[in-house]
Order: sequence, then C-alpha cells, then structure tokens
Amino acid sequence: MKVLVSDNISDKGISILEKAGLEVDVKTGLAPERLKKEIGKYDALIIRSATKVTADIIRSARKLRVIGRAGSGLDNVDKIAATKRGIVVMNTPGGNTITTAEHTVALLLSMARQIPQATASMKQGKWEKKKFMGVELYHKTLGIIGLGNIGTHVARMAQGMGMNVITYDPYLSEEKAKTLGVTVVELNGLFKNADFITNHIPLTNETKNLINARSIAKMKKGVRIINAARGGVIDEEALYKALKSGRVAAAALDVFEKEPPEGSPLLELDNFICTPHLGASTADAQENVAVAVANQIVEYLLHGTIRNAVNFPSVSADVFPVLQPYINLAERLGSFISQNFDGGIDEIIIEYKGTITELNLEPVTIAVLKGILTPILEETVNFINAPLIAKERGIEVKEITTDDAGDYQSMMVVKIKSGKKESSVSGILHGKREPRIISVNGFTVEIIPEGEMLVLSNIDKPGVIGDLGTLLGKNNINISKMHFGRAIQGGKAISVVSVDIAVPKTILFKIRKLPNVLSVKQIHLPV
Repeated sequence: MKVLVSDNISDKGISILEKAGLEVDVKTGLAPERLKKEIGKYDALIIRSATKVTADIIRSARKLRVIGRAGSGLDNVDKIAATKRGIVVMNTPGGNTITTAEHTVALLLSMARQIPQATASMKQGKWEKKKFMGVELYHKTLGIIGLGNIGTHVARMAQGMGMNVITYDPYLSEEKAKTLGVTVVELNGLFKNADFITNHIPLTNETKNLINARSIAKMKKGVRIINAARGGVIDEEALYKALKSGRVAAAALDVFEKEPPEGSPLLELDNFICTPHLGASTADAQENVAVAVANQIVEYLLHGTIRNAVNFPSVSADVFPVLQPYINLAERLGSFISQNFDGGIDEIIIEYKGTITELNLEPVTIAVLKGILTPILEETVNFINAPLIAKERGIEVKEITTDDAGDYQSMMVVKIKSGKKESSVSGILHGKREPRIISVNGFTVEIIPEGEMLVLSNIDKPGVIGDLGTLLGKNNINISKMHFGRAIQGGKAISVVSVDIAVPKTILFKIRKLPNVLSVKQIHLPV
C-alpha cells in the first residue's frame, strides 16, 4: 500500500510508515493540478496545513482510503466530499496544544514589554530605553474567550505569573471553573474588565468579527489584544483604527483572515506585533503530530482501526453501513439543538425508540455529542474525544431506550438541560437513509436538517411569515423551504425557514425586532 506525504513532516513519522511495510512518497509543494494527477495511485494521504484537499482532488482519488492531518485544523480538507467517497479523515488533536498555548503567552509577554520593537531599534544602532516602556502582567486581568484545552493551558501559565484570569465560555461548568480557579463572566463583562484579551474559539458565522468596533468600544481604554487561534474572529479594520487612535494600546496576532496578510495596514503600526501562523510551529509539536498521524495511518491501513476520525466513529467495516444513517441523523440532531440553545449545558439526554435499540448505540450517542459540542468549542471535536470533552466539562450524558416508537419504526429524541431550561429535538430516518426532524421543543414539524436555516419562536398571528419574507427579500436572501408548528391557534409557534445563504448578523437583528417574533436562531448544517 502506498502513502503520499504532501507536506513536510518529521522524519520519525516517515520512519514509522516505512517500518510498517508501507511504500512512502514524499512530494511537497505540489500544485493542485499535479496533486490531482498523482493522488489516484495512493491509499493514504498525509498533510499539514499547506495542501488543499478539495472535492475536485478527492474525485480523482480512486484508491484513497484515509487522509491524515498532522495537526488539528482541517479547514483545508473538504470533509463532506471525503465522507461521501468513504474516505476516513483523521487528525491529531492535542498534539500542538502546549505549543500553541506557549506561543500565546510568548505574544502576551512580547507585547507587554515591546520586545520585537526594542530588538528592531537596537539592530538599527539605537538605545531607546524610554521609548519602550512596558507594563507588568502581575495582578493584571487576563480575559480568555473560550476555555478549551489551549485556553486552559494559557490560564494556568497566566496564573503562574500572578495574573487574575476571567473567562467567557458559556459551556464551561461551574465545577470546572472552580477547579481551574478562574472567574466566569459574560462577554461584555470580560470586555469591560480585562487588561489583556486572548481568543481561543473556533471561527464560525457567529464568531466571525466577534471583536469589532462595537466590542472594542466596550473594552478598557488601553486594552491589549492577542489572537493565536483563528483568523477572522477579529475585525482587522476595526482593530487597526483602535490601535491607531490609542483605544487599544497594543495587539499581537499569529493568525489573519487572509494569510499571508499582504497589504494589511496593521503591519505599518508600531504598536502591533505579529508572527506568520507559528502557533503549532515547534520541533516538539511537529514531531508529536507526525508520530501520531503515522501510527494512526498504520493502524487503519493494516488493522482497520479508526482513531481520531472527524467523519467516522470507531466501528468495524461490516457494521458501519448499518449504523451510518443513524450516525448521520444523530450528529445533525446534536448540531441543530446545540445551535438552537442558549447557555451552558448541564445534561444531555438521548432517547432511542423502536428497532434502533437493537443496534450498538455507542457510536450513535458519540455522534450526538460531537454534533452538540462542535459548534461551541475551539478545540477539535471528533468521535474519539467527544465523550471525554463532555465529561471534562461536567456534562452528564444519559441514554434511555424503549421499544415503542409510535408511528415510526425508529426514533431518536435529543434533549439538552441547563438548570430549569430545556430544549428538545426528535428525528427519524425517512426511507432507510434520509434524516428528518419531526419535532422541535414539542412543536410538530417536518424538516430536512441540512444547509442554512432560521428557527423562529413567534406568536401565532397573521403577518409573521409575510414580514420575514419581505425583510429577507429586500436583502436578496432567497427562501427555499418553510415549516411551521403550533400547539394552539394564537399561541406560541415555531417557524423553520431554509434559506440559500447565511443571514448576516445585521439582518438577524432586524428579524428579532419584527412584530410577534420572540427569538431567532441561525442554524448551519452540512448539505
């Protein structure tokens, strides 16, 4: 069997592959057309962040069984196309956690003491002690947005330097926060009280430009901002203006919305420091992820064992075709309810009804957890680590089985609880494979859970849908499907509207202001 390594990885990883008897070709820097021609010969592909594995390339991968990412981020892989072709996509979560956290703290210290600027000055033959006056970290407040694995390590190191740590993470349990010795606050509270702010959340439609002109206006004058997570979470134009005016004293970025950030005005500012996406770039981390991905490739190709897959659970090849439709349904139900729910999660309850109870439900439950956790966490969530992440966050997971599925052969009900708040979603398979949502929070609907959707809670009065349609139409947003559910005439109702494109935040704000609309949530699901 043949393995193509298309990005640079540690020689230790190559050695593991070769010792297992696999034929390894290292061909880095391939242009897309060249990769498209080459890929058809290989059983496995190992990449880092440089190689773009598009749907077009995957269509040419006639033999490909597995794609392994030496690292965690998989923005450069078309996972849907790979899944449709039955290609396992693996990564190595955790291999660069320490390295990225350390880089964050390195940026924090460099920014506080103006080390890059002072170095550049001295190399020009200058000795400017007064110009590069810094600030202490001791007893200052560090605000961490997102307390996943990386954020947790940053918190511990900051505490070791005597910093007070506050965090915004609505999915962090109180018990976990107490254990870490951090104070959980609302996002506006973090903006108001933090001397330094660092971001460790994923880039989603909800988090894009989370730090913008409005949020910067809520921050302390002289705040310092760091981002070593994902480009796009910070509105770089707003950051530039705030740095230029002195509203933000300094900023340090390792990631940018466009990489490399050619022509960015940020690069002209003396109070801005940056690195070229070096968060995971240490010899230690690169060796760790290379060894991990090589071992995973060997185990899969030679023994059929799946570890750290982002698109498949760990099940044998003969059982998977039976489970796959339920796994797909489960992940979509989890993602839907997660995006339709506000607040932390104390408990997840999964009810299995009918003939589905005869199957091995563990992978299906894991798929629900993956669906729930993925939209809300910076760290990579896969079928391996989802249960552990839920446990670490103090989330109780319960399974309930019953033979009675009512009018259906099988049914799944997923519930989320947080204190007295509760949300639910029920789903079935239409035919043998097509997922359907048949109930949301007790309202009967029939929804194909895919693409872009708006979920409105509203009063059942004439004009609600008309107002919504008019507003969307004026903004060139096309409605493809609409579904309604109500308990009693004139009471509370639910409206689920499928649209062709994601709805901007400004339009969502206007929807919330429409008469008789109680709330609106935007849901993003794979097509």
